[in-house]
Amino acid sequence: MKQLLNFIPLVFFFVFLTMYDVFVGVQALMIAATVCFLLILILYRKVDKVELISYLMIMVFGGFTLYMRDPNIIKWKVTIINFLFAMALLVSQFIFKKNLLQKMLGKEIQLDINIWNKLNLLWVFFFILCGTFSLGATYYTTDNFFWIFKVFILPGASLLLSLISGIYIYKNMNKDTDNK
Repeated sequence: MKQLLNFIPLVFFFVFLTMYDVFVGVQALMIAATVCFLLILILYRKVDKVELISYLMIMVFGGFTLYMRDPNIIKWKVTIINFLFAMALLVSQFIFKKNLLQKMLGKEIQLDINIWNKLNLLWVFFFILCGTFSLGATYYTTDNFFWIFKVFILPGASLLLSLISGIYIYKNMNKDTDNK
């Protein structure tokens, strides 16, 4: 349910972008993100840090996009979020010696730290790749391609990696229980 609420603003953005233009789409994105953010707060009485950061970035980059009348500003949000996620995963693993994926999922899933670290690095690589492709798409493709990339390709790639991660976790959970 929570993931669906986080996806709804993107749908509103794409619909209004297609019907009108990027600036109306950004306004729809900001309104829908605010409504969904408040719904998450009311329903769950808690907002994750990732959701808060994502919401604040929508508001900041959306606000600057509308103020400056420059669609590239909202495009940068995608790039920056991907690089921030990669950096957070890297810093937590190598500097603070804590694996954020393990911290988020470790209560429900018991895995060897080496498995968590490999999974963490896979996601780091994924976020860097997405940020790099997003940067390239911002400046070297058409606006139409960028929005398709942002709305369909990136979420599809994230879903695919989530499925692959789930299979990897499941495979390694079975090995862990087989060894005991």
